[in-house]
Amino acid sequence: MGLFGSTDVGIDLGTSSILVYARGRGIVLNEPSVVAVERGGGRLVAVGAEARRILGRAPADIAVIRPLRDGVISNFDVTARMMRHFFKKVVGNSPFYKPRVVACVPSGVTEAEKRCVVEAAREAGAKHCYLIQEPVAAAIGAGLDINAPSGSMIVDIGGGTTDVAVLSYGSVVVSDSIKCAGDRFDAAVQRYMRKKHGLVIGDSTAEQIKIEYCRAHIEKEQEVVEIAGRSLLSGLPEAIPVATNELVDALAAPLSEILECVRGLSEKTPPELSADIRQNGIFLTGGGALLRGLDLYLSERTGLPCRLAEDPVACVAIGTGRVLEEPSVYGRAVYDYRRGVYDEA
Repeated sequence: MGLFGSTDVGIDLGTSSILVYARGRGIVLNEPSVVAVERGGGRLVAVGAEARRILGRAPADIAVIRPLRDGVISNFDVTARMMRHFFKKVVGNSPFYKPRVVACVPSGVTEAEKRCVVEAAREAGAKHCYLIQEPVAAAIGAGLDINAPSGSMIVDIGGGTTDVAVLSYGSVVVSDSIKCAGDRFDAAVQRYMRKKHGLVIGDSTAEQIKIEYCRAHIEKEQEVVEIAGRSLLSGLPEAIPVATNELVDALAAPLSEILECVRGLSEKTPPELSADIRQNGIFLTGGGALLRGLDLYLSERTGLPCRLAEDPVACVAIGTGRVLEEPSVYGRAVYDYRRGVYDEA
């Protein structure tokens, strides 16, 4: 893999947001994975935070697109253009320099999906693109010594996917990836409000409710909040009072799916590593891990201690950055798609 240059970057190409780590500078960009394009002509109207502000409010001649779905690229052209826009913001607009990139992918991606990420990075202006599995980058970003001959379990809950992996000696021993994460939480809140209260709410409102009021388990103290949307009966704007403990039911199904993924992977883990995990516990990373009480929810149902990373949202990006800063330490975790091998330190 060799040494990286001062303007090479690591990128957390997430379903909900994109974080870019520049070598020697840290995280220099954190923007929503949203693009607004002109219908017909395809001209970029807005990218990132600016595009997100018009999500759900765009006129008929503008399409607001999320080009990544379930952790992978669903719209190649728009993803490449979005990445090119962000690269320019980070490393400038010089035609003479093409950054090398370390990009994250979910642990369960196919070869075709890996190739799509690599080609999108090159189309965006990257000289070369290395890949690293998201749970590995998350573990590095959480401060774990992934090169130790000891088992660690990472549960990385992003926007589109939840990646669960057991790591030992710098590599993934067993892993699983499910398409159930933050976006599914939002959709579950929308379904619950529609079915239980006859209220239609938008994506942004559902996300805000999840962040501010949702929790993974019943709490002794709760509050009653007003949730605004459109009434199914009258078709008019309406605000309904909802108790925060009631919202626990809204997320029961997606949380159960994540729990079953963790349990299923535990059953596949070698006994020696299971003993390590019982001692070390489960490490929670990703934006979805910020759901109130999630660590307690998993701990009670698995019997294992659960620990929330210090900066769960940025863990994956920080992990890619540490690979850029110390390639000789983390080379075994980085996949060179062009050569079809993991780099040895």
